Amino acid sequence: MDYLAEATKLEDRLSEIRKDLHRHPELGNEEHYTSKRVEGILKDIGLDVRRILDTALVATLHGKPTGKKVALRADMDALPVTEQTKCGFESENPGVMHACGHDIHMTSAIGAAMLLSQNKENLEGDVVFLFQPNEERSGGAQRMIDAGAVDGVGAVFGGHVCPDLPLGTIGVRYGKFYAASAVFKVRFKGRSCHGATPEKGIDALMVAAETVTRLRTLKPSSGDRCVLSTCIFNSGNVCNVIPGEAYIEGMIRTLGKDDKLEMQDKLRKTVNEVCSKYGASADVEIIGTYDGVVNTDDETAIMEKSARQVLGDDNVVVLDQPTMVTEDFGFFVDKCTGSFCHVGAGCTESLHSPLFIPDIKAAVTAAAVYACTLDNYLKNS
Repeated sequence: MDYLAEATKLEDRLSEIRKDLHRHPELGNEEHYTSKRVEGILKDIGLDVRRILDTALVATLHGKPTGKKVALRADMDALPVTEQTKCGFESENPGVMHACGHDIHMTSAIGAAMLLSQNKENLEGDVVFLFQPNEERSGGAQRMIDAGAVDGVGAVFGGHVCPDLPLGTIGVRYGKFYAASAVFKVRFKGRSCHGATPEKGIDALMVAAETVTRLRTLKPSSGDRCVLSTCIFNSGNVCNVIPGEAYIEGMIRTLGKDDKLEMQDKLRKTVNEVCSKYGASADVEIIGTYDGVVNTDDETAIMEKSARQVLGDDNVVVLDQPTMVTEDFGFFVDKCTGSFCHVGAGCTESLHSPLFIPDIKAAVTAAAVYACTLDNYLKNS
């Protein structure tokens, strides 16, 4: 099958679906309209669909009864962003927008399902389409895994629209791709005093400020990239009183779980050292979020080969740098195997911008590449 030619024939239909999904964005775990709409489309093209976790969908396209299974994941949730695109199919839910391209992700997966359903009697196994809630908040991937969504699945594939790649291209990455992350919250306790006599108190603001400065210098022993960002700093409320309390909050982003654990230890040690220096104390809370995406080589090779088969060599980029953005797709790779790619968005506005509106041709490109990848995986697994 010429997947790109067949996907191009579906563009008008996919555009209608995308516009509808874009008009009705919903936040994480609230994707009721979205999941109902997607469920109806998938049933119409012959997939067996079951609903889990209230809004999550697990849809299976049955091929030959070989026992093989492969999956494709698409996230469904939107962001609390007020749209400014003037695209003609703007969000009808005030203050909520598909500003991260999840409408394109769903449309791409639906397109792949349509393509494969045309030739399902030749599929060397089953294809499972995972429509996941709540990627943007606390994550839905692990909950889908715990609910049995990928039982028996050999590999999971997926992708994300990328404003840095030209329309019609795919970017693949071997190994570490998306960052592991953890949120940190630190409450410093000193002793308040008059601003004219700072020697009589313990300046919690100064302790917190020195801590923030030192945290920026921390690096993992692996030498891999790490970003430690302090994004909230609160202390004091009167101009002539030394504050006795301060609060900071931010995020640790590393390439891999081991570096994340090491950086958490270094953060705690740094806080304790600075507090000891000034006689202050602190309560440190660290909340683990995602463990990052580390693509497996064999599956990435299948995706790269399939993308070249569909798009030609000039439209496939092997990415040489990871991103420090976070993604919970990595839980699927950890459970099975798999690979995550980037899809040229046809829009240079940044992700999460109120102006981000990818071109529908990004969904056409992705649908063709995904369908070919899933087909090839079943043939070669």
